[in-house]
Amino acid sequence: MHDRLLTQCHVATMVARPGDPLGMIRDAALTVTNGRIARVGPAAELAAEPAAETVPLGGAWVTPGLVDCHTHLVFGGTRAAEHAMRRAGASYQEIAAAGGGIASTIRATAAASDDALLGSARRRLRALMAGGCTTVEVKSGYGHDPASELRLLEVARVLGGEEPVRIVPTLLALHALPPGANRAAFVAQAIDKLLPEAARRGLATAVDGFCEGIGFTPEEIERLFAAAADHGLRVKLHAEQLSNLGGAALAARYQALSADHLEHLDEAGAMAMAQAGTVGVLLPGAFYALNESRKPPVDLLRRRGVRLAVATDCNPGTSPLLNPQLAMNMACTLFGLSPEEALAGMTVNAAAALGLDAEVGTIEPGKAADLCAWAIEDPAELGYWIGLPGPVRRIVAGRDAPVDPRA
Repeated sequence: MHDRLLTQCHVATMVARPGDPLGMIRDAALTVTNGRIARVGPAAELAAEPAAETVPLGGAWVTPGLVDCHTHLVFGGTRAAEHAMRRAGASYQEIAAAGGGIASTIRATAAASDDALLGSARRRLRALMAGGCTTVEVKSGYGHDPASELRLLEVARVLGGEEPVRIVPTLLALHALPPGANRAAFVAQAIDKLLPEAARRGLATAVDGFCEGIGFTPEEIERLFAAAADHGLRVKLHAEQLSNLGGAALAARYQALSADHLEHLDEAGAMAMAQAGTVGVLLPGAFYALNESRKPPVDLLRRRGVRLAVATDCNPGTSPLLNPQLAMNMACTLFGLSPEEALAGMTVNAAAALGLDAEVGTIEPGKAADLCAWAIEDPAELGYWIGLPGPVRRIVAGRDAPVDPRA
């Protein structure tokens, strides 16, 4: 006997078929057993399936639970003042040079108590959950030494243990050089002390870096990636956001799960990503907040067959975005994705960007029963409405997981 039979619904399985990129089943039903999808198909075929509980969904569309594959969720303070500076014409680089940017968040994070960090991160996480997220990647990166970086990953672990959501922790080991730090010593410490300790304690599933003129060089990132491989950790990279340093191609050489941002990506980088199976993660919130004009080369990525994911990039300075539907809408209106591409970008492709495509991201037998039921008439509405309210039902591991974003 199944645990649950979900009826009176339509399903976007996200298993693409010719002419149907969403793998839609109208007048559908699905069964859940032990937290996993057992069967999905036309309601007429599943109506007689025995189940301990039958749940009518009133004509809702069911999708996989949304996957936010790029966030910086744990930090202290805000950078609201920088919003005013940008509106006055200051660039990202100018704000950083004036002591703002990531360095200011590192200071605020160091000053915050563990309880304050956990409480503020929980509020942001619940906003994403209320929007339909059932899987959320959480990066470190706002620490000034190994102990403070490990502290952020511990906060992420606590969140994953206390909230009905799958947390995927990423060690953002090379994000920004703290003010006054010795560059060579900082990089060596991140590679030789921080990374091994995070791996030993099981605090991260992947390692990330910021390959940029105001971040770290390709040579420094390559040393980090080589060390990650030695410790059995996958890699990801903030690449080609403000300039083209060849970060995407570098990431691809190390079989990176994803390369993220990509506004300045070139043909060689796209080809390398396609050959390696590296997902391109588009972050329209940062493009919008920074008032950028150069868009990621979406047509190039499509031509090369690079899978496209979409994420909020929730962070205090360059993407204070807490609504996954808005991220999908921005991906459509700013970057030219189709609504179908945007939904795939926050389900099946986002799961691949985290190395979780065997577990979540589609509605198939054997996958985790992480689902959302939406009061919409067509799945395209998820990329159409600007800031659509969240799902009418959010299901994690087969069970209802309501959330109050105000809590």
